[in-house]
Amino acid sequence: MKIGILGSGVVAQALGAGLRRKGHDVMLGTSNAAKLADWLAKSGGVVAGSMGDAAAFGELVVLAVKGTAALAAVRSAGAQPLAGKTVIDATNPIADRPPVNGVLQFFTGPNESLLEQLQSAFPDVRFVKAFNSVGSAFMVDPRFEGGAPTMFIAGNDEQAKAKVAALVRELGWEPCDMGGAEAARAIEPLCMLWCIPGLLRNDWSHAFKLLKPL
Repeated sequence: MKIGILGSGVVAQALGAGLRRKGHDVMLGTSNAAKLADWLAKSGGVVAGSMGDAAAFGELVVLAVKGTAALAAVRSAGAQPLAGKTVIDATNPIADRPPVNGVLQFFTGPNESLLEQLQSAFPDVRFVKAFNSVGSAFMVDPRFEGGAPTMFIAGNDEQAKAKVAALVRELGWEPCDMGGAEAARAIEPLCMLWCIPGLLRNDWSHAFKLLKPL
């Protein structure tokens, strides 16, 4: 599959390299491809282009930028090339303010989510929240004592979620569909919870798992 990634930071690079290892064709969208030259040379065949190039390239697209830049990144990519496509929203609404006792601050409230803002602004795009509640080091082929960790996903389009669930499994996770876009109000704060041990104790090696009875 051709996968476009909007963004070029550590999350975009981790997913891009991992997806390329799985055999997908990957293009990173960036405003400065030159700064990625060294990384691209070691990426196994990932290419770079503009945000619009990556949006047009991908059969599926990943949004992997800072939450404060999410809406602008989609606008830069263009609503038309993304229309009808599945877009994995890996962003979190982290505010440009310092954590409080290890707890990140969000620019959204408890009854809204960044995913919902994106879906409202771009109604023709099939957004699915995923890959927002774990660090980039564990996004592809995670290895934990308890087995495959859980990747919570949410979105309004059932076909888009099925496509994302299949990709989540391919990358070594167990997907768990939590429902419509409103469920991102609960999924996005998992980023806060995941980061607390790291911000307080420099412990970043963990993931979430949903346990069910035998």
